[in-house]
Amino acid sequence: MYQLAIYHKKEPWNKDKLVGQKLPLKLQQIWAIRIRLELFNKIRDLALFNLAIDSKLRGCDLVALKVNDIAHGKTIQLRAIIVQQKTGTPVQFEITESTRLSLSALIDHYKLTSYDYLFKSRIQSSEHISTRQYGRIVDNWVSSIGLDHTQYGTHSMRRTKPSLIYKKTKNLRACQLLLGHRKLESTVRYLGIEVDDALEVSESIDS
Repeated sequence: MYQLAIYHKKEPWNKDKLVGQKLPLKLQQIWAIRIRLELFNKIRDLALFNLAIDSKLRGCDLVALKVNDIAHGKTIQLRAIIVQQKTGTPVQFEITESTRLSLSALIDHYKLTSYDYLFKSRIQSSEHISTRQYGRIVDNWVSSIGLDHTQYGTHSMRRTKPSLIYKKTKNLRACQLLLGHRKLESTVRYLGIEVDDALEVSESIDS
């Protein structure tokens, strides 16, 4: 005799959840978070936040950065280049002055060496923070300035600077290079450019 399999209807994974593209941060929101982190002397979080904005890296690449990825000895580089885990292709990014200062403070405070991970985990079983932990940190950042954390995530950090660059220059090719996308169409979809442009046109028309 064969046993009959009983089918149990599964709840959709996205039930009661907001899904879709995460919003990029606006300039005033960037400064609001940065100022709060400075006021509360959050050395690791400030360096993580600044580098996340500058690097435009995926979470898996950001959390795995080592000191020698962004510094020669004690000197933080103006630019760095890493190979992306997802695509295997190199991507280059700038490190602005404020980010260099926060990274130097991080390295000095935790006495990091060249081969240490930048963002060490406080959990002994892990050498660096996980992408899940990074996601929780981002949730705390956006919630601290009154934003709905369900609308933001780690990809908000990756999208923020390219979104600001595109709005200022409309240079889609530059955004593609900065994000390390192979296809221009990927950048268009990732930044939601067509939707944003359509909304701007719609908002400019007084019906």
